[in-house]
Amino acid sequence: MIKIIGKKNKMTQIYKDEIVVPVCELSFQKEADLSAIQEGKKVTVSAISRSLGFQGVVKRHGFHGGPKTHGQKRSLRAPGSIGSTNMQRVAKGRKMAGRMGGVRITTKGLLVVSVDNDKKIVLLRGTVPGYKSGKVEVRI
Repeated sequence: MIKIIGKKNKMTQIYKDEIVVPVCELSFQKEADLSAIQEGKKVTVSAISRSLGFQGVVKRHGFHGGPKTHGQKRSLRAPGSIGSTNMQRVAKGRKMAGRMGGVRITTKGLLVVSVDNDKKIVLLRGTVPGYKSGKVEVRI
């Protein structure tokens, strides 16, 4: 397995055979060897995801929230009950509000659309985790 460290430039789209292809542009250092990366090959990409800070349960876990009517007030995006009355504590692993993002994410099976060995730029089809100009690890 070959690991190459690069940088995420931007997400854009290109037109290939009259079809719009969403791509992510990665750039590598001048001394990087891109001979192992070929068009049409699938690669695995890892990076630190974007940090979203403190989020509620609706955004963080996809909860639906409470009803807007039937006597409800100020509980539209609340998590609801957090457990049984018998346990006298909150069970481990309970989905609650908290910090979201900022963890290592691995995306497998991204297709290499094009490789420019002169400029050391690779275009991958799909989304690559992380911020623009963030460090990215490509595994072949």
